[in-house]
Amino acid sequence: MNQNSWAPTGRRLHALGRAELALLGRNRGVLFTALVVPLALPLSLRPALDQLDLEQQGLTVGTTLLTAAIGFSFLYAVYTSLVSAYVTRREELVLKRLRTGELSDTEILTGTALPAVLLGLAQALVLCAACAALLHIGAPRAPYLLLPGLVAGLVVSAALGALTAAWTRTAESTQVTALPMVFVSMAGSGIAVPTEVMPERLASVCELLPLSPAIRLIRGGWTGQLSAYEALGALATALAWTVLAVFAVRRWFRWEPRR
Repeated sequence: MNQNSWAPTGRRLHALGRAELALLGRNRGVLFTALVVPLALPLSLRPALDQLDLEQQGLTVGTTLLTAAIGFSFLYAVYTSLVSAYVTRREELVLKRLRTGELSDTEILTGTALPAVLLGLAQALVLCAACAALLHIGAPRAPYLLLPGLVAGLVVSAALGALTAAWTRTAESTQVTALPMVFVSMAGSGIAVPTEVMPERLASVCELLPLSPAIRLIRGGWTGQLSAYEALGALATALAWTVLAVFAVRRWFRWEPRR
C-alpha cells in the first residue's frame, strides 16, 4: 500500500472510531464495566494474595496487583466491551450498512475496536504510573518487555472479542458468551493467581492460554526475571493466538443479524 492510499484509510478509521467512541459513551453499563471493574476487582484479590508465598517466586503484592489490574483491563475494557459493540452494531444493521460504503471489512472491524483498545491502553499506562507511586514497586527492571506485553494483550483481546461476537446471537447474551474467556483468563493466565505459584505442569498448560503471554511479559517487565528465551516464547505464543483469531474472524464473523 503506497503512501497516498494510507491517508483516506486513516481518515475513515478516525471517523469510524469517533462515532464508536460516542456510542460507547452513551452505553453507561458498558462504560461502567470498562472503567470501574478493572480498577475495583484487583483490590478484592488482596486478601488472597496475602496467603501466597510471593517472595519465594521473586514477586511482591504490588507487582501482582498491577498485572492483575492490567489483565482485568484487557478483559473488561477491551474484550467484553468489544463483544457487546460488535454484536449490537450487527443486530442494528450498522455493520451491514458500513459494508455498502468505501470501508473494507478490516477497516470496519478495526475502526469499531479503536476506542476500546485506546481505552485499555490508557488504563494500563495510568495503572503503571499509579501503582509505581502508590504501591512502591519502583521502576520496571526490564521496561523493553512492557510495550510488547501491552500490544499483545490489546491485540489478542480485540481479536477474540470479534471472534466471540461471531457466535453471540443477541446483545443480551454477550454477558454469557464472554464469561468462559473471562473466567479461564482470570484463573489460568496469571491474572488472579500468578502462574509462578502454580504447580509446574499446570503452569506450563496455563502459559498457552490467550492472555498468558501478555501477562508474563508485563510481569517480567517489572520483575526482570523473564529470560530472553522465555520472552521469545511468550511473544511466539501471542503471535500464534493473534494469527489464529484473525483467521477465525475472517472465516466466521457474521455481518448479518443472527435470526
